[in-house]
Amino acid sequence: MPHANKLTIHILAAVAEHEREAISARTKAALAAAKARGKQLGGPKLDEARIKGRAALRANADRFAGNTMPIIKQIQASGVSNCAASQKLSPLAVCPQRGAGPGHLCRCRTSYAGRSENENCHPVC
Repeated sequence: MPHANKLTIHILAAVAEHEREAISARTKAALAAAKARGKQLGGPKLDEARIKGRAALRANADRFAGNTMPIIKQIQASGVSNCAASQKLSPLAVCPQRGAGPGHLCRCRTSYAGRSENENCHPVC
C-alpha cells in the first residue's frame, strides 16, 4: 500500500483483529458442537499407531522375503557371490523393498537369511 497512512493501517489492523476473533469464535463453536455429537477430539494415539505401523512393515517384509527367498536360495546354492547373484536377479526384476535397484543383494543382504560374507562385492557394500 504505497499511500497508506497511520489511520489506514490502524483501521486495517482493527479489521484483521476482529476477523481473527470471529474465526476463533466459529472454531470454538464448531468444536463444541462436534464434541456434543460425540465426536472424539484430539490427535491420534501415536504409540498405538507406531506399533501398528511396525507390524505392517514387518508383515510386508515377511511377505517379500517369502516370495523372494526360494529364488535367492536357489541362486546361492550354485555357490556364487552376492554380486553375481544380484546380476542373476536383475533380469528377473527382483528389487529389494528399500534402497538399491533391481536385484542388488549386496546392499540388502540382511533381507535374506544370515548370509554375511561380502567377497567379490562392489565397494559400496
